[in-house]
This record gives sequence, C-alpha cells and structure tokens, in this order.
Amino acid sequence: MDRLPDLQTSLLIRTDFADPAGWDAVRTAVTTPTEEDFLPNLHVVDDPAYRDATADQLVALAPEWALLILADRTALASAELPLLVVRVSPHENGRLRVIAERLWSIENNISLANMDWEEFTSSADEDGVLRGF
Repeated sequence: MDRLPDLQTSLLIRTDFADPAGWDAVRTAVTTPTEEDFLPNLHVVDDPAYRDATADQLVALAPEWALLILADRTALASAELPLLVVRVSPHENGRLRVIAERLWSIENNISLANMDWEEFTSSADEDGVLRGF
C-alpha cells in the first residue's frame, strides 16, 4: 500500500470490495446534499490496494493531520452505512462511527475547527454510532 495523499481534504477510503451495491450506496449518501445544502469535502480513494486495510494500517500511511473515513465491511453491512471516521493528529487520534448521511456534520465541523472531536464522540449513541445531535 502506498502512502495516502496529502490533499488538505478528508479521505473516503474504500476497504471493502465485496459489496459493490453497498459502496454505491455510500457514494450516493455522501454526495447528496442535505436540505440545507451541506456536503462533506472528500477525496475518494477507491483502490483495491487498500482492500481489507485496517484503521491502524491506514493511520500509518496518513498525513500528519488527516480525517480518514473508511467504508469498511462493518459500514457496508448495515443499511445505515456507519462509516468509520478516524481523526489523525500529532496530539490526539480518535475513532467514531457515523451514519453516511450525517458524515458532513463531522467532516465540515472538524475540518473548519468549528467543533471539538469530543463533541461528536459524546453525542454518539450507546452503540458508538453518531446519528445526529
């Protein structure tokens, strides 16, 4: 696996290639604007070289500051598409699942430093998935 691109944008990385329909559903969910016209700012990494890559493996390949969003087997196996968001920074790393249709809320606010990571993690449901505030 190559190092992930350092593009100053969040990376949506496909790691599960067993479910093309699930991947299509993720792509549709994250590229469909909300009623308020919000969208996540993403660079899509759809490369079989990252097949079955773990979050830890991808963190090791990530730029020093990054927001990685993994479309992994867990995400594609659920109708809610709970993507794994991994925050990479020299000071603090974190992981949280968020349903695909709400990805914009984390991506927009973390990228613009409008909200702290803890605001999202503390708003997740008991199963560790953020479905909104």
